[in-house]
Amino acid sequence: MLVLPDELTHATAPACCRMLAQALRSDPSAQAVADASALRVFDSSALAVLLECRREALALGKSFAVANLQPRLRALATLYGVGELLPSAT
Repeated sequence: MLVLPDELTHATAPACCRMLAQALRSDPSAQAVADASALRVFDSSALAVLLECRREALALGKSFAVANLQPRLRALATLYGVGELLPSAT
C-alpha cells in the first residue's frame, strides 16, 4: 500500500512523487493501491502525484487504485476530467 502524507501541495509534490515511485518499484505485488486516508491539506498537485503513480504502476505492469480518496479531491478529479483514471480500491 502506498500511503499519501497528510499534506500534499505544490511544495511537497516532487518529494512525495519520488518516494511513491520508489515504493512502487520495490513492491512485488501486481496491484498498487494508494491510501489517501491521511490526506487533509492538498491542492491540484495531489492529482498530479496520483496520476504519476498510476502511470508508474501501469508501466510496471500493475493495476492502480486509490483507497479513501477525500470527497473534495474526488470532486476535483471529476472537474478536471480525470476521475475515471483514479478508480476506488475495493
